[in-house]
Amino acid sequence: MKIEKKLQSLATRYRIDNGRKFRLRDFNPGDTAGFAEDFKEESGALLQGSTAQLSELQDKLYAQYRWGLLLIFQAMDAAGKDGTIKHVMSGVNPQGCQVFSFKSPSAEELGHGYLWRTSKCMPARGNIGIFNRSYYEEVLVVRLHPELLESQHLPPACVTGDIWKERYQDISAFERYAVRNGTAIRKFFLNVSRDEQKRRFLARLDQPEKNWKFSATDVRERRFWDEYQHRYEDTIRHTSSKHAPWIVVPADNKWFARLVVSSVIVQALDGMNLAYPEVSDAKRKELAAAKRELIAQPSKKKA
Repeated sequence: MKIEKKLQSLATRYRIDNGRKFRLRDFNPGDTAGFAEDFKEESGALLQGSTAQLSELQDKLYAQYRWGLLLIFQAMDAAGKDGTIKHVMSGVNPQGCQVFSFKSPSAEELGHGYLWRTSKCMPARGNIGIFNRSYYEEVLVVRLHPELLESQHLPPACVTGDIWKERYQDISAFERYAVRNGTAIRKFFLNVSRDEQKRRFLARLDQPEKNWKFSATDVRERRFWDEYQHRYEDTIRHTSSKHAPWIVVPADNKWFARLVVSSVIVQALDGMNLAYPEVSDAKRKELAAAKRELIAQPSKKKA
């Protein structure tokens, strides 16, 4: 199989449309889909080509002004979300793309339902919106830390034994609503192994220029590794769908993760049948008249 076709296959290879039988252990964080390790150098050129294609499609998305695209990135710490977003979206026009990083909610945000703060950031038509973490934190970190749920000041009647099942239902309904209103959704789980996370943490500690990336909470959260894996598996099982699929991206090799993500985004945009708006006959006459007027205007002589 030619490399171009193999790259195209990456868009569907790790895609989960129906999570009923999904098991995270079936997905190898170190997988490279048969690409050899020495392919890493060549991958840069391929990513650059994919980025150029993405840039062209985004230009049409912005001009057509019908679709929006939401990209959600979820992962364990040090899985490479920031770097993936930076490299894959490097050629995109900032005017039509916004990145939102969701940290711990503010007091104002805690005074609303958990979907409130992300709903305000949904991409407008013609735009790409990127969520670096998202409302999925509500069924991941909040589920593992009961004190975070308590801080949301929910009425006791709303905190039932089915609250997580209900949140899965609410999230799925919200995504279905978004898609029905012209926002395509792709959700990426950057699947990093525990050993690779440890290696990256140590690199952040050993290299002074990376110290700022490290937080003591990273190590504390690492203690919940197995619990997080179960929660991610549960989340993907309950919220995967054809209209809002999860992509379980092998993330131990950054170069490969970026190729997978890029191929998925290009395929999503390509499926929208994007095109520049057609110009009406009346508009063409208007443009022709404007051109004649500009040509007729005398040029000022340079001093």
